[in-house]
Amino acid sequence: MKIGVLALQGDFAEHIAMLKRLKVETAEVRLPEHLDGLDGLIIPGGESTTIGKLAVAYNLMEPLKLFGQRHAIWGTCAGAIFISKDVGRDQPLLSLMDIKVRRNAFGRQVDSFETDLDIPELKQATGTDAPYHAVFIRAPIIESVSGDAKVLASISDGRIVAAQQGHLLATSFHPELTNDTRFHEYFLSLAD
Repeated sequence: MKIGVLALQGDFAEHIAMLKRLKVETAEVRLPEHLDGLDGLIIPGGESTTIGKLAVAYNLMEPLKLFGQRHAIWGTCAGAIFISKDVGRDQPLLSLMDIKVRRNAFGRQVDSFETDLDIPELKQATGTDAPYHAVFIRAPIIESVSGDAKVLASISDGRIVAAQQGHLLATSFHPELTNDTRFHEYFLSLAD
């Protein structure tokens, strides 16, 4: 299995390090031809408008959309924004997932936080009952899911922070900033 990480901007190095811990072959994706031979792609956190503008500049928008129709894609934080169909403003989006996302929903950088999440699918896939400790940094929320998209996790006030639609995955938080490999393992099961 070979997983790419979109390396235009953001914390792609942390995702690559996590994948290497899991002994998965990785590749940095910056150009359309870098998608060749990949089984899945992670779009990291960073700044969603910048990621979108760079994807346009490097002629990646259509290749990424086509890739996402056939292969697993996981968007974390800004990546979740980038793969959504609606963010309530004009910016480049892949429009792959039937989710509506609101940017910076928890406030500014100083409002970043960590919390434990109960994620039944993650527990079932990895065989552990431990809650998932999630790191939120200027995080978006998933305001709604539609079509065949489903909610994977919500915080205590009910706001959605993880969703899945077939082989597509979106998280508002940053699993690559923890030592817990379970979310990456879950994504690998979608890419398999």
